[in-house]
Amino acid sequence: MVTSPPAPGARKSNARGIRGRARLLDSALRAFASRGFHGATTREIADDAGMSAAAAYAHFPTKESMLYELSLRGHTEALATIETAAGEDGPPVERLQRAMTAFSTWHARSHTTARVVQYEMAALTPEHAAEIATIRRRTQRIVTALIEEGMATGEFGDDDAHAAGLAILSMGIDVARWYRDDGAWSPDEIGARNGRWAVTMLGGRPA
Repeated sequence: MVTSPPAPGARKSNARGIRGRARLLDSALRAFASRGFHGATTREIADDAGMSAAAAYAHFPTKESMLYELSLRGHTEALATIETAAGEDGPPVERLQRAMTAFSTWHARSHTTARVVQYEMAALTPEHAAEIATIRRRTQRIVTALIEEGMATGEFGDDDAHAAGLAILSMGIDVARWYRDDGAWSPDEIGARNGRWAVTMLGGRPA
């Protein structure tokens, strides 16, 4: 069966819809970052995006659905930084250092997004929170596996790999809480430092 391409009017309507969703998410991110999820309202988010509340509801039926979309994107991006760095060649100590460097750098460079998605999780519905928790566990498993591999080769000291992974991931996540664009350190400097510290904390020798 041959499917006809969408009419020009339909393509334009779809493009407008995509742009509208993007504007709403940008506005929601600003509102959640400055006033918190519970302090922001759907009406002010819609106003900031240049549309009516009714138009906003056509894209996102609830304020929580905007937070969920932001959380899904943010956590997926953070996971991708870990997966890419951990998947490169090299001994465990080098891969862990690269992974934590990339993870911390992302939390600095994307600090507004990271701050919202990391610290507003309690506002998600149980179903959405469970989905985000699955992504977080994948991130944790990658880091734990690197630590266990480094312990097996003698590059890291003998410790609780799961607890150690939580500790160094928390160090990277917390960057989003205190980082400022006009601060003394760049995202790359913060990432490189945290990568070295993560290895040192585990008894390894940073590159």
